[in-house]
Amino acid sequence: MITDPVIFLNDLFKAGLEAADPLKVVPPHLPPLPKGRIIVIGAGKASAAMAKAVEESWPDAEIEGLVVTQHRYAVPTEKIEIIEAAHPVPDDAGEQACTRILQMVESLSEDDLVLCLISGGGSALLSMPAPCLSSEEKREINKALLKSGATIHEMNSVRKHLSAVKGGRLALAAQPAKIVTLIISDVPGDDPSTVASGPTLPDATTQDEALAVIDKYNVAVSDDVRAWLSDPENETPDFEPGETKIVARAQDALFAAASFASSQGVEPIILGDDIEGEARKVGDDHVQEAFHCLNKSPVILISGGETTVTIKGNGKGGRNTEYLLAATIAGLGHKQIYGIACDTDGIDGSEDNAGALFTPNTLAQAKKKDIDPAVYLNNNDAYSFFEATGDLIITGPTFTNVNDFRAILVL
Repeated sequence: MITDPVIFLNDLFKAGLEAADPLKVVPPHLPPLPKGRIIVIGAGKASAAMAKAVEESWPDAEIEGLVVTQHRYAVPTEKIEIIEAAHPVPDDAGEQACTRILQMVESLSEDDLVLCLISGGGSALLSMPAPCLSSEEKREINKALLKSGATIHEMNSVRKHLSAVKGGRLALAAQPAKIVTLIISDVPGDDPSTVASGPTLPDATTQDEALAVIDKYNVAVSDDVRAWLSDPENETPDFEPGETKIVARAQDALFAAASFASSQGVEPIILGDDIEGEARKVGDDHVQEAFHCLNKSPVILISGGETTVTIKGNGKGGRNTEYLLAATIAGLGHKQIYGIACDTDGIDGSEDNAGALFTPNTLAQAKKKDIDPAVYLNNNDAYSFFEATGDLIITGPTFTNVNDFRAILVL
């Protein structure tokens, strides 16, 4: 039986993270060593740890390469260079790393292997604009999409068509070498071509779809961009992809958490690993589900995926804390209901927290401090709310990324 629900929820999250640890999930999926050179490239929040897993698995192999990861997500490696760059808005460091990666995969032979390590966050980190726009304009478009409430699939359809490497263009640059892509997926549905905007995989989206997303969310773009997206010659390439494996995904983390819950005498109910929608509505909906479980407790409602936040205020926070603040309000301080919501990469939005949790005492704490949760929610300021109540969860970089992890506990 659970003696401390807060410890239980934190341990539940840790169980999910362990199931997506690159050092555990990458080695079983490595290909045979090639006759020729081994070039390791990659991008994403888990890419540095994935590179370390490759080095540890092939200690005697001659390896060269470069991966780009988010600031603070680098790990020590000996043969594969790690570059840190900005996320979620690209910077010069990411663009320079992209240029070097393209140079590394030039002039390879059929005997050579390009091992591409891809994880969430790679779309911003592996950034090189298409000829129709400048780096600054691409960054402004990216910022506008992040604030718009667009889904990850919608954002990536635009990113792919305004990039010199995404949507399979990196794979073309590496031909005729053998390309093996290992992916830690952070996208709902686990479409490999969507993770990091699929630099080594064919793109199923079209220029027309990218333009439709731009118009749907009123994203300001230049006439040059519109002309580029209207020219069939600039469509993302179609080709036969190399070997591709997803080595970890949200489902793995949720199943591991469910197994942990069962071991503690709590019945797990997985609501889904690909849940999307407005974070605050999903939070409210999940607590309503929890109320229906009061008579069959203890139960834990577990979910993953990627919700969205349409920013209307000027507060701080990410989609997980916004989800959780809406859930806190909906829970009404019920003595049997607790919740946690974190991003598995360790950063919710752009702040220093992975997420937060709530307890039956959270609303009472807010009332003591004269804090109105509804005001904070309307200002998209969930971080400040949970900072004031002392309920933030700060893990630091986790070196993996299988997206959102959420759980509502009913005791």
